[in-house]
Amino acid sequence: MKKLIILNGPNLNLLGKREPNIYGSLSFTEFLDQIQSKYPSATIQHFQSNIEGELIDKLQEVGFSYDGIILNAAAYTHTSIGIGDAVKAIETPVVEVHISNTFGREEFRHQSYVSPNAKGIILGFGLQSYELAIQSFL
Repeated sequence: MKKLIILNGPNLNLLGKREPNIYGSLSFTEFLDQIQSKYPSATIQHFQSNIEGELIDKLQEVGFSYDGIILNAAAYTHTSIGIGDAVKAIETPVVEVHISNTFGREEFRHQSYVSPNAKGIILGFGLQSYELAIQSFL
């Protein structure tokens, strides 16, 4: 059984409430329940934090023992050299995910400190971006 974890960064705890025109109306908990039942051959855990250091700590904690990490660092994608360095330092492959097409948004969202060390990048498919990332590990 594959052991995967989804790591979500700042403000993603507000999915379902925050800007539904961009992020949709489904909460992440509702979505997680759906994908956990859809992929019984994988253990899919979830961790969300609005705090950069907690995300780095979690990457280091799981980065040598899991089969895959699905990382939506949210705004930290574009600002955190520390998260980028943590992805580079671990052995577990990381797929960078974004719900929206970051290249269709503000210019500052076009830069990613995660991408250079990610196994792949999936963006712009709404919550399905996470599911595509899961499928990449199965």
